[in-house]
Amino acid sequence: MKARLVPLYFKGRDADFDAQLDNLKTLLSSQAEILDPVPLGGSLPEAEAVLFPQLLGEAYRRLADFQAIDIPVLVATSEFGMVNMWDWEIVSYLRTEGINIVAPYTLDQTKKACQGLGVKRELKETKFLVFQDTPGEGMQGDIFKRFYWWEDECVQRMMTKFGITLVKKSFKEMGATARQIPDSEAEKVWEQWQLPTAGISQKQLNSAIKVYIAIKRELDQDPAIRAVGINCLNESFYSDSTPCLAWNMLYEERQLIWGCEGDTMSMMTKYILHKSLDVPIMMTNIYPFLMGQAALKHERISAFPDVPDPEDHILVAHCGYLGVVPTSFATDWAVKSKVLAIVDDNAIALDARLPEGNITLAKLHPTMRKWTVAEGSLTGYEQYPDSDCLNGGVLKISDGQKLLDTVSSHHYLLMTGHNLADIRMLSKLFKLEVEEI
Repeated sequence: MKARLVPLYFKGRDADFDAQLDNLKTLLSSQAEILDPVPLGGSLPEAEAVLFPQLLGEAYRRLADFQAIDIPVLVATSEFGMVNMWDWEIVSYLRTEGINIVAPYTLDQTKKACQGLGVKRELKETKFLVFQDTPGEGMQGDIFKRFYWWEDECVQRMMTKFGITLVKKSFKEMGATARQIPDSEAEKVWEQWQLPTAGISQKQLNSAIKVYIAIKRELDQDPAIRAVGINCLNESFYSDSTPCLAWNMLYEERQLIWGCEGDTMSMMTKYILHKSLDVPIMMTNIYPFLMGQAALKHERISAFPDVPDPEDHILVAHCGYLGVVPTSFATDWAVKSKVLAIVDDNAIALDARLPEGNITLAKLHPTMRKWTVAEGSLTGYEQYPDSDCLNGGVLKISDGQKLLDTVSSHHYLLMTGHNLADIRMLSKLFKLEVEEI
């Protein structure tokens, strides 16, 4: 969905304004719908942001008109689709006076700002679907009852902040429906995919594909559903498989955002960041080396890898491997048998790797007023036979102590590349603070 931008001009609109406006219409044609210009101080049509193709010194004398604008202010005054360096003084002045200004310094960042504004608009027409029955009451209830994403308060805050609608359906019923799908139908679907598998039976593969078919049927009934989660571990007894393969297939097919364990907080974080920045992203569990035995015991491993500065390292793993990584994000990828004892013996998992190198960790805070972000690097992978971490990633960040003082969840979103600057820019659009780890 394109962002709607309303251009604003000062008194005496001139040819330079019109020329830059035409230029921006061309540069941003795929990301934004640029509406008819309006004079600064005039009545604004419905839009996600105002756009200044031109700034003038008059801005210093029109502060009250800027303060009356209640949507983000996007400045793109250079012919190259970004802020002009001559406008830094005006931008700095207005920011100091509390104006919410986004002043991108590359065309790519301007496009990402527009994509973020489009996501902000789209969320108001988006449904998140979660399959669950009595979350927290099933497997490992002593752990799962602690999670904020199942609280009514969390749902209400998310709906109020971002405008989404959360739809809940029975996992028990969905699991039963999936099991009734004929093997022949599952096998016919698989003929169109033929993804790498390693050591799984035809029964395991059929069951995993049936979950995909069942979810896809739900999606086909309502195009407003753009993210789906399942309480797949805590209520694993409702299915003879896991949705990992389905998440991969549905992402590759229609860019569906998925939520392991029905974690709507992770789904929302993933939705905003991936659709705005268009970078590979997935959810995983974080195990800071500083957590020692508390982390090691949970993964059934004896020791963390021997690395320099262990206090600034994190092991990342989910469901036996790195986590659910779509094939288009991965350097290595295969469907394998399940690892965790909590799921059905017939279930599957994905053994996949993101490329090594720069990464970013991010997660929305429970208040929905900020997110915590850490940049670092994925230095390699570690394998622990006969454990719950057969292939986990090793991350290096700048300050492990600060992470433990700041962390908001054991679930974090792992993105390729360093994305803090772009996340700071997005934060202005969504009125979120950034707490850097």
